[in-house]
Amino acid sequence: MPRAMKCYIVHVDMDAFFASIEQRDNSLLRGKPVIVGADPKKGGGRGVVSTCSYEARKFGIHSAMPISIAYKRCPQGVFLPVDMAKYEAVSEEIFKILYDFTPQIERAGIDEAFLDISGSYHLFGTPLGTCLLMKSRIKKETNLTASIGLAPTKMAAKIASDLKKPDGMVEVIKDKLLDFLWPLDVSKIWGLGEKSKSALNNIGINTIGDLAKKDIRDLVRLFGKGGASFWQLANGIDERIVETESETKSISSEITFEEDTLDKDKTDGALVLLSEKVSGRMRQDGLKGRTITLKIRLEGFHTFTRSFTLGEPTNFVSSIYKEAKVLYNNFETNGKRVRLLGVKISNLSRKDAERTLFSTNSKNEREESVQTAIDKIKKKFGSDSIHLATGKAPKT
Repeated sequence: MPRAMKCYIVHVDMDAFFASIEQRDNSLLRGKPVIVGADPKKGGGRGVVSTCSYEARKFGIHSAMPISIAYKRCPQGVFLPVDMAKYEAVSEEIFKILYDFTPQIERAGIDEAFLDISGSYHLFGTPLGTCLLMKSRIKKETNLTASIGLAPTKMAAKIASDLKKPDGMVEVIKDKLLDFLWPLDVSKIWGLGEKSKSALNNIGINTIGDLAKKDIRDLVRLFGKGGASFWQLANGIDERIVETESETKSISSEITFEEDTLDKDKTDGALVLLSEKVSGRMRQDGLKGRTITLKIRLEGFHTFTRSFTLGEPTNFVSSIYKEAKVLYNNFETNGKRVRLLGVKISNLSRKDAERTLFSTNSKNEREESVQTAIDKIKKKFGSDSIHLATGKAPKT
Protein backbone atom coordinates (compact mmCIF):
# COMPACT_ATOMS: atom_id res chain seq x y z
CA MET A 1 0.00 0.00 0.00
CA PRO A 2 1.48 3.40 -0.99
CA ARG A 3 2.83 5.36 1.95
CA ALA A 4 1.09 8.49 0.67
CA MET A 5 -2.17 7.00 1.96
CA LYS A 6 -2.94 6.97 5.66
CA CYS A 7 -1.66 3.71 7.03
CA TYR A 8 -3.35 1.90 9.90
CA ILE A 9 -1.27 -1.00 11.18
CA VAL A 10 -2.60 -3.24 13.95
CA HIS A 11 -0.58 -5.58 16.15
CA VAL A 12 -2.68 -8.23 17.88
CA ASP A 13 -0.92 -10.05 20.73
CA MET A 14 -2.71 -12.72 22.72
CA ASP A 15 -2.11 -12.42 26.47
CA ALA A 16 0.01 -15.26 27.98
CA PHE A 17 -1.50 -17.44 25.27
CA PHE A 18 -0.66 -21.03 26.27
CA ALA A 19 -1.13 -20.40 29.98
CA SER A 20 -4.38 -18.48 29.42
CA ILE A 21 -5.82 -21.39 27.45
CA GLU A 22 -4.95 -23.79 30.27
CA GLN A 23 -6.53 -21.47 32.86
CA ARG A 24 -9.61 -21.07 30.67
CA ASP A 25 -10.04 -24.82 30.34
CA ASN A 26 -9.39 -25.62 34.00
CA SER A 27 -10.99 -23.28 36.52
CA LEU A 28 -8.74 -24.67 39.30
CA LEU A 29 -5.74 -23.02 37.60
CA ARG A 30 -7.20 -19.50 37.58
CA GLY A 31 -5.32 -17.10 39.79
CA LYS A 32 -2.38 -19.51 40.13
CA PRO A 33 1.15 -19.22 38.72
CA VAL A 34 1.00 -21.46 35.64
CA ILE A 35 4.20 -22.27 33.75
CA VAL A 36 3.90 -24.05 30.40
CA GLY A 37 7.04 -25.74 29.09
CA ALA A 38 9.50 -28.48 29.95
CA ASP A 39 9.08 -30.63 33.06
CA PRO A 40 11.45 -29.21 35.71
CA LYS A 41 11.89 -32.60 37.40
CA LYS A 42 11.60 -35.41 34.86
CA GLY A 43 13.63 -33.49 32.30
CA GLY A 44 16.47 -32.95 34.73
CA GLY A 45 15.89 -29.20 34.64
CA ARG A 46 16.60 -28.93 30.91
CA GLY A 47 14.36 -27.00 28.55
CA VAL A 48 12.74 -23.62 28.75
CA VAL A 49 9.51 -21.83 29.65
CA SER A 50 7.22 -21.53 26.63
CA THR A 51 4.68 -19.23 28.28
CA CYS A 52 3.65 -18.39 31.83
CA SER A 53 0.63 -16.74 33.38
CA TYR A 54 0.72 -13.21 34.74
CA GLU A 55 0.62 -14.65 38.26
CA ALA A 56 3.90 -16.46 37.48
CA ARG A 57 5.47 -13.32 36.06
CA LYS A 58 5.29 -11.72 39.49
CA PHE A 59 8.06 -14.17 40.45
CA GLY A 60 10.29 -12.90 37.64
CA ILE A 61 9.50 -15.79 35.30
CA HIS A 62 9.33 -15.13 31.56
CA SER A 63 9.27 -16.96 28.22
CA ALA A 64 12.54 -18.64 27.14
CA MET A 65 13.82 -18.74 30.74
CA PRO A 66 15.52 -22.06 31.63
CA ILE A 67 12.91 -24.20 33.35
CA SER A 68 15.34 -24.92 36.21
CA ILE A 69 15.48 -21.22 37.10
CA ALA A 70 11.69 -20.91 36.85
CA TYR A 71 11.34 -23.80 39.31
CA LYS A 72 13.78 -22.21 41.75
CA ARG A 73 11.87 -18.93 41.65
CA CYS A 74 8.44 -20.51 41.96
CA PRO A 75 8.50 -24.15 43.15
CA GLN A 76 4.83 -23.85 44.10
CA GLY A 77 3.88 -23.04 40.50
CA VAL A 78 1.81 -25.34 38.32
CA PHE A 79 4.13 -26.72 35.63
CA LEU A 80 2.31 -28.04 32.56
CA PRO A 81 3.55 -29.65 29.31
CA VAL A 82 3.07 -27.95 25.97
CA ASP A 83 -0.16 -29.09 24.28
CA MET A 84 0.63 -27.72 20.83
CA ALA A 85 -2.29 -29.38 19.06
CA LYS A 86 -4.74 -27.59 21.37
CA TYR A 87 -2.96 -24.24 21.09
CA GLU A 88 -2.81 -24.42 17.30
CA ALA A 89 -6.54 -25.16 17.13
CA VAL A 90 -7.32 -22.09 19.25
CA SER A 91 -4.89 -20.02 17.15
CA GLU A 92 -6.80 -20.94 14.00
CA GLU A 93 -10.06 -19.82 15.66
CA ILE A 94 -8.48 -16.44 16.36
CA PHE A 95 -7.08 -16.02 12.86
CA LYS A 96 -10.48 -16.83 11.37
CA ILE A 97 -11.85 -13.90 13.36
CA LEU A 98 -9.04 -11.60 12.20
CA TYR A 99 -9.59 -12.51 8.54
CA ASP A 100 -13.15 -11.20 8.89
CA PHE A 101 -11.59 -7.73 9.27
CA THR A 102 -8.95 -7.76 6.52
CA PRO A 103 -7.08 -10.17 4.22
CA GLN A 104 -3.89 -8.17 4.85
CA ILE A 105 -2.51 -10.28 7.71
CA GLU A 106 1.07 -11.20 8.55
CA ARG A 107 1.36 -14.05 11.02
CA ALA A 108 4.15 -13.22 13.46
CA GLY A 109 3.63 -16.39 15.50
CA ILE A 110 0.98 -18.72 16.85
CA ASP A 111 -0.29 -15.95 19.15
CA GLU A 112 0.38 -12.67 17.34
CA ALA A 113 -0.15 -10.96 14.01
CA PHE A 114 0.15 -7.69 12.15
CA LEU A 115 -2.87 -6.46 10.20
CA ASP A 116 -3.20 -3.61 7.71
CA ILE A 117 -6.75 -2.27 8.03
CA SER A 118 -6.12 0.85 5.90
CA GLY A 119 -8.45 -0.38 3.17
CA SER A 120 -11.08 -2.11 5.29
CA TYR A 121 -11.69 -0.18 8.53
CA HIS A 122 -14.45 1.90 6.92
CA LEU A 123 -16.58 -1.26 6.81
CA PHE A 124 -16.60 -1.29 10.62
CA GLY A 125 -16.48 2.42 11.45
CA THR A 126 -13.24 4.03 12.62
CA PRO A 127 -9.81 2.35 12.88
CA LEU A 128 -10.08 2.37 16.68
CA GLY A 129 -13.65 1.06 16.54
CA THR A 130 -12.43 -1.77 14.28
CA CYS A 131 -9.79 -2.77 16.85
CA LEU A 132 -12.27 -2.68 19.72
CA LEU A 133 -14.63 -4.90 17.72
CA MET A 134 -11.75 -7.36 17.13
CA LYS A 135 -11.03 -7.50 20.85
CA SER A 136 -14.70 -7.99 21.65
CA ARG A 137 -15.11 -10.86 19.18
CA ILE A 138 -11.96 -12.63 20.36
CA LYS A 139 -13.16 -12.40 23.96
CA LYS A 140 -16.70 -13.50 23.15
CA GLU A 141 -15.79 -16.40 20.85
CA THR A 142 -12.70 -17.80 22.61
CA ASN A 143 -12.99 -16.45 26.16
CA LEU A 144 -9.41 -15.16 25.87
CA THR A 145 -8.05 -11.63 25.91
CA ALA A 146 -5.86 -9.89 23.36
CA SER A 147 -3.81 -6.72 23.65
CA ILE A 148 -3.88 -4.53 20.56
CA GLY A 149 -1.74 -1.68 19.28
CA LEU A 150 -2.94 0.61 16.46
CA ALA A 151 -0.38 2.89 14.80
CA PRO A 152 0.89 4.22 11.46
CA THR A 153 3.98 1.94 11.55
CA LYS A 154 4.71 -1.68 12.44
CA MET A 155 7.17 -0.88 15.21
CA ALA A 156 4.86 1.61 16.89
CA ALA A 157 1.95 -0.84 16.69
CA LYS A 158 4.04 -3.60 18.30
CA ILE A 159 5.20 -1.29 21.09
CA ALA A 160 1.66 -0.04 21.67
CA SER A 161 0.25 -3.56 22.04
CA ASP A 162 2.68 -4.25 24.89
CA LEU A 163 2.10 -1.13 26.98
CA LYS A 164 -1.16 -1.98 28.74
CA LYS A 165 -1.13 -5.78 28.96
CA PRO A 166 -3.21 -7.74 29.65
CA ASP A 167 -6.36 -6.87 27.68
CA GLY A 168 -4.87 -3.55 26.54
CA MET A 169 -5.76 -1.20 23.70
CA VAL A 170 -3.43 1.66 22.71
CA GLU A 171 -3.93 3.91 19.68
CA VAL A 172 -1.09 6.00 18.25
CA ILE A 173 -2.20 8.83 15.98
CA LYS A 174 0.11 9.67 13.05
CA ASP A 175 0.52 13.32 14.03
CA LYS A 176 1.45 12.25 17.56
CA LEU A 177 3.84 9.43 16.58
CA LEU A 178 7.01 11.12 17.86
CA ASP A 179 5.22 12.33 21.00
CA PHE A 180 4.42 8.66 21.64
CA LEU A 181 7.88 7.27 20.84
CA TRP A 182 10.33 9.79 22.26
CA PRO A 183 9.59 9.47 26.03
CA LEU A 184 9.91 5.65 25.88
CA ASP A 185 13.00 3.77 27.05
CA VAL A 186 15.45 3.23 24.19
CA SER A 187 15.16 -0.55 24.66
CA LYS A 188 11.72 -0.35 22.99
CA ILE A 189 13.40 0.15 19.61
CA TRP A 190 12.76 -2.92 17.47
CA GLY A 191 15.87 -5.10 17.26
CA LEU A 192 17.87 -3.26 19.90
CA GLY A 193 19.18 -5.75 22.48
CA GLU A 194 20.57 -5.43 25.99
CA LYS A 195 24.18 -4.96 24.89
CA SER A 196 23.16 -2.21 22.44
CA LYS A 197 21.06 -0.57 25.15
CA SER A 198 24.03 -0.58 27.52
CA ALA A 199 26.28 0.92 24.85
CA LEU A 200 23.74 3.71 24.24
CA ASN A 201 23.24 4.32 27.97
CA ASN A 202 27.01 4.72 28.30
CA ILE A 203 26.93 7.69 25.93
CA GLY A 204 23.91 9.31 27.58
CA ILE A 205 21.16 7.90 25.37
CA ASN A 206 18.34 6.60 27.59
CA THR A 207 15.13 7.34 25.69
CA ILE A 208 14.05 6.97 22.08
CA GLY A 209 14.01 10.77 21.92
CA ASP A 210 17.66 10.91 22.98
CA LEU A 211 18.48 8.48 20.17
CA ALA A 212 16.46 10.43 17.59
CA LYS A 213 18.36 13.63 18.36
CA LYS A 214 21.79 11.99 18.13
CA ASP A 215 23.93 12.62 15.03
CA ILE A 216 23.32 9.64 12.74
CA ARG A 217 27.04 9.55 11.84
CA ASP A 218 27.95 8.87 15.46
CA LEU A 219 25.50 5.96 15.56
CA VAL A 220 26.87 4.47 12.34
CA ARG A 221 30.39 4.64 13.79
CA LEU A 222 29.15 2.83 16.89
CA PHE A 223 26.82 0.21 15.35
CA GLY A 224 27.56 0.17 11.62
CA LYS A 225 24.48 0.02 9.35
CA GLY A 226 22.36 -0.90 12.39
CA GLY A 227 23.01 2.58 13.78
CA ALA A 228 21.29 4.21 10.81
CA SER A 229 18.34 1.85 11.19
CA PHE A 230 18.02 2.63 14.91
CA TRP A 231 18.08 6.38 14.14
CA GLN A 232 15.36 6.05 11.49
CA LEU A 233 13.09 4.02 13.76
CA ALA A 234 13.60 6.53 16.58
CA ASN A 235 12.44 9.25 14.21
CA GLY A 236 9.30 7.35 13.23
CA ILE A 237 10.66 6.21 9.86
CA ASP A 238 9.55 2.62 9.33
CA GLU A 239 8.72 1.60 5.76
CA ARG A 240 8.03 -2.05 6.54
CA ILE A 241 4.68 -3.23 5.26
CA VAL A 242 2.39 -6.01 6.42
CA GLU A 243 3.47 -9.04 4.38
CA THR A 244 0.75 -11.57 3.67
CA GLU A 245 1.67 -15.25 3.34
CA SER A 246 1.88 -15.00 -0.46
CA GLU A 247 4.34 -12.09 -0.10
CA THR A 248 6.71 -13.86 2.30
CA LYS A 249 10.21 -13.63 0.84
CA SER A 250 12.17 -15.38 3.58
CA ILE A 251 11.91 -17.12 6.94
CA SER A 252 14.48 -16.50 9.65
CA SER A 253 15.30 -16.87 13.33
CA GLU A 254 18.01 -15.38 15.55
CA ILE A 255 19.60 -16.05 18.94
CA THR A 256 21.48 -13.49 21.04
CA PHE A 257 23.78 -15.12 23.59
CA GLU A 258 23.71 -14.00 27.22
CA GLU A 259 27.46 -13.50 26.96
CA ASP A 260 29.60 -13.18 23.83
CA THR A 261 31.14 -16.58 23.16
CA LEU A 262 33.49 -18.72 21.09
CA ASP A 263 32.31 -21.93 22.77
CA LYS A 264 31.71 -24.37 19.89
CA ASP A 265 29.07 -26.30 21.86
CA LYS A 266 27.07 -23.12 22.33
CA THR A 267 27.37 -21.92 18.74
CA ASP A 268 26.64 -25.39 17.34
CA GLY A 269 23.66 -25.78 19.65
CA ALA A 270 22.38 -22.41 18.49
CA LEU A 271 22.64 -23.46 14.85
CA VAL A 272 20.63 -26.60 15.64
CA LEU A 273 17.83 -24.66 17.34
CA LEU A 274 17.73 -21.99 14.63
CA SER A 275 17.59 -24.61 11.89
CA GLU A 276 14.75 -26.39 13.71
CA LYS A 277 12.77 -23.17 14.10
CA VAL A 278 13.18 -22.17 10.45
CA SER A 279 12.40 -25.70 9.25
CA GLY A 280 9.31 -25.90 11.47
CA ARG A 281 7.91 -22.60 10.19
CA MET A 282 8.54 -23.60 6.56
CA ARG A 283 6.87 -26.97 6.96
CA GLN A 284 3.92 -25.38 8.73
CA ASP A 285 3.50 -22.94 5.84
CA GLY A 286 4.10 -25.56 3.14
CA LEU A 287 7.27 -23.90 1.85
CA LYS A 288 10.73 -24.92 0.70
CA GLY A 289 13.76 -22.73 0.03
CA ARG A 290 17.10 -22.82 -1.77
CA THR A 291 19.21 -20.00 -0.33
CA ILE A 292 20.50 -20.38 3.22
CA THR A 293 21.98 -17.29 4.88
CA LEU A 294 23.97 -17.24 8.10
CA LYS A 295 24.04 -14.01 10.11
CA ILE A 296 26.93 -13.50 12.55
CA ARG A 297 27.28 -10.54 14.90
CA LEU A 298 30.59 -10.31 16.73
CA GLU A 299 31.55 -8.37 19.84
CA GLY A 300 31.73 -4.70 18.93
CA PHE A 301 28.43 -5.08 16.98
CA HIS A 302 30.11 -5.90 13.66
CA THR A 303 27.60 -7.93 11.64
CA PHE A 304 28.31 -10.25 8.70
CA THR A 305 26.24 -12.51 6.44
CA ARG A 306 27.25 -15.52 4.41
CA SER A 307 24.98 -17.35 1.95
CA PHE A 308 24.85 -20.57 -0.04
CA THR A 309 22.27 -21.61 -2.66
CA LEU A 310 21.31 -25.29 -2.86
CA GLY A 311 20.74 -27.16 -6.10
CA GLU A 312 17.18 -28.00 -5.06
CA PRO A 313 14.84 -26.52 -2.45
CA THR A 314 14.51 -28.02 1.03
CA ASN A 315 12.80 -27.60 4.36
CA PHE A 316 14.63 -30.44 6.15
CA VAL A 317 16.28 -29.55 9.47
CA SER A 318 19.34 -31.66 8.65
CA SER A 319 19.92 -29.92 5.30
CA ILE A 320 19.54 -26.41 6.71
CA TYR A 321 21.77 -27.18 9.70
CA LYS A 322 24.45 -28.85 7.54
CA GLU A 323 24.83 -25.80 5.28
CA ALA A 324 24.58 -23.28 8.14
CA LYS A 325 27.37 -25.11 9.97
CA VAL A 326 29.59 -25.13 6.87
CA LEU A 327 29.04 -21.38 6.50
CA TYR A 328 29.92 -20.86 10.16
CA ASN A 329 33.03 -23.06 10.03
CA ASN A 330 34.28 -21.19 6.96
CA PHE A 331 33.86 -17.82 8.67
CA GLU A 332 36.93 -16.37 10.36
CA THR A 333 36.12 -14.56 13.60
CA ASN A 334 39.75 -13.49 14.09
CA GLY A 335 39.47 -14.32 17.77
CA LYS A 336 36.42 -12.12 18.34
CA ARG A 337 33.57 -13.63 20.30
CA VAL A 338 30.13 -14.21 18.80
CA ARG A 339 27.22 -12.17 20.12
CA LEU A 340 24.39 -13.25 17.80
CA LEU A 341 23.68 -15.99 15.26
CA GLY A 342 20.83 -16.05 12.77
CA VAL A 343 19.67 -18.47 10.08
CA LYS A 344 17.51 -17.38 7.16
CA ILE A 345 16.20 -19.29 4.17
CA SER A 346 14.96 -17.50 1.08
CA ASN A 347 14.35 -18.19 -2.62
CA LEU A 348 11.10 -19.82 -1.48
CA SER A 349 8.64 -22.00 -3.35
CA ARG A 350 5.53 -23.94 -2.45
CA LYS A 351 6.34 -27.42 -1.11
CA ASP A 352 4.28 -29.28 -3.72
CA ALA A 353 5.47 -27.16 -6.64
CA GLU A 354 8.67 -29.19 -6.94
CA ARG A 355 6.98 -32.57 -7.31
CA THR A 356 6.73 -34.08 -10.77
CA LEU A 357 6.24 -37.61 -12.11
CA PHE A 358 9.99 -37.81 -12.71
CA SER A 359 11.32 -36.23 -9.50
CA THR A 360 11.11 -39.25 -7.19
CA ASN A 361 14.11 -39.39 -4.89
CA SER A 362 14.17 -42.30 -2.43
CA LYS A 363 16.61 -40.50 -0.10
CA ASN A 364 14.37 -37.42 0.03
CA GLU A 365 11.32 -39.60 0.58
CA ARG A 366 12.99 -41.32 3.52
CA GLU A 367 14.04 -38.00 5.01
CA GLU A 368 10.54 -36.63 4.47
CA SER A 369 9.12 -39.61 6.37
CA VAL A 370 11.53 -39.02 9.25
CA GLN A 371 10.80 -35.29 9.32
CA THR A 372 7.04 -35.89 9.24
CA ALA A 373 7.38 -38.22 12.23
CA ILE A 374 9.39 -35.55 14.09
CA ASP A 375 6.73 -32.96 13.26
CA LYS A 376 4.06 -35.19 14.81
CA ILE A 377 6.11 -35.73 17.98
CA LYS A 378 6.73 -32.01 18.38
CA LYS A 379 3.08 -31.22 17.76
CA LYS A 380 1.94 -33.71 20.40
CA PHE A 381 4.63 -33.26 23.04
CA GLY A 382 6.01 -29.77 22.37
CA SER A 383 8.98 -28.29 20.56
CA ASP A 384 11.43 -29.35 23.29
CA SER A 385 10.49 -33.03 23.04
CA ILE A 386 13.01 -33.94 20.33
CA HIS A 387 16.05 -32.28 18.75
CA LEU A 388 18.63 -32.99 16.09
CA ALA A 389 21.27 -35.17 17.81
CA THR A 390 24.25 -32.81 17.83
CA GLY A 391 25.75 -30.14 20.03
CA LYS A 392 24.40 -28.70 23.25
CA ALA A 393 21.50 -26.31 23.54
CA PRO A 394 22.81 -22.75 23.93
CA LYS A 395 22.23 -20.56 26.91
CA THR A 396 20.61 -17.49 25.40
